[in-house]
Amino acid sequence: MTGDNEPLTSEEWVESIEHLCQSKAEEFRMIGYEHVSGSDVWECVNDRYKKTGQPAMHQVVNDILSLKVTKFMNFMTISAYKGTHF
Repeated sequence: MTGDNEPLTSEEWVESIEHLCQSKAEEFRMIGYEHVSGSDVWECVNDRYKKTGQPAMHQVVNDILSLKVTKFMNFMTISAYKGTHF
């Protein structure tokens, strides 16, 4: 990882986001949603950015860390109806 004042490289950015998504998935698994993966979490969060584009890093981090299980399950249910996820 780079110093505090240097921007992240794309590899560091991806690694950080993957780690955050894995952490959120683990949180969901701890409360009983056993089959949640980090990629599921990222799909849910990234779905918001389809129309607006990728926001600033702090917004992405906030969106991952503040993701509630109800919002995640709503996304998964809608994806199942659309046939896009399963």
